[in-house]
Amino acid sequence: MSSKTKIIIMKKREVIYTAIFAALGITLILLMILMFRPKSTPDTLSTSKSLYTPGVYTAPITLNNNAMDLKVRVDKDHINSISLTNLSETASAMFPLMQPALESLAVQICETQSTKNIYYEASRQYTSQMLLDAIDSALKLARTS
Repeated sequence: MSSKTKIIIMKKREVIYTAIFAALGITLILLMILMFRPKSTPDTLSTSKSLYTPGVYTAPITLNNNAMDLKVRVDKDHINSISLTNLSETASAMFPLMQPALESLAVQICETQSTKNIYYEASRQYTSQMLLDAIDSALKLARTS
């Protein structure tokens, strides 16, 4: 009849200290998990900042004392259209490449939503570059900070 019963005698203070340190350890581990977990990415469509302030923006172009305006229509995330206004018959006769060059650029810019890496023909190089500069100027006005 020998039983091997062991009796452990602990002081009440040791039990309380052990419980407090265990609770602090668990709290510390939970805080570290909360602080260092990977951030969840928010839905880009609902919380993304808009690129442009919606509206129509113009940039002036002057060629041989003929003034015209380049209009760029944007909504909050897209370039919708690009056109020339106040183009007189004299200016269109003197610069016949102006309208076809703008139409070619406008199609590319509206498709890519950027003025970077735009293709233009060598015969329209200077006209296209002048139009791209005016488009960039109008888009700079439209951009939100």
